Amino acid sequence: MLVSVFLALFLPCAGMSAVFVVYICLLWYAAGDHNSDMESGLQVKSTLEKGLSSSDLEKLPKVTGKELVINKECVVCLDDIEKDQLVRLVPCCNHGFHLECADSWLTKNSICPVCRAKLPPELFNPPQPPFEKV
Repeated sequence: MLVSVFLALFLPCAGMSAVFVVYICLLWYAAGDHNSDMESGLQVKSTLEKGLSSSDLEKLPKVTGKELVINKECVVCLDDIEKDQLVRLVPCCNHGFHLECADSWLTKNSICPVCRAKLPPELFNPPQPPFEKV
């Protein structure tokens, strides 16, 4: 009888203690500095992928909605692009967006909002031809 009372009290307490120890270990692991490498990688990415300046935006081609070939919907605002509206084209992929929507997006990001194609830096700073000695 004494053994059965002991087991009836000891086993649940031992089980709860094991659960508590596992919980404390998980809290310790989550609170630790285990994610520092991942956070620093995100910081590097965010500093590298800046948006475009207004002078860079002016170098991107503008067309009207009727000249668009690929898509007649602006994926930034999800509105249709009308025939007479100005559209800014992303040169590397030819995706077009309302002028205001594209400028708003591209001042924060230097990638296409549809396909995530990165705008090449050569587009804004064309390479200079080498000087020839005469």
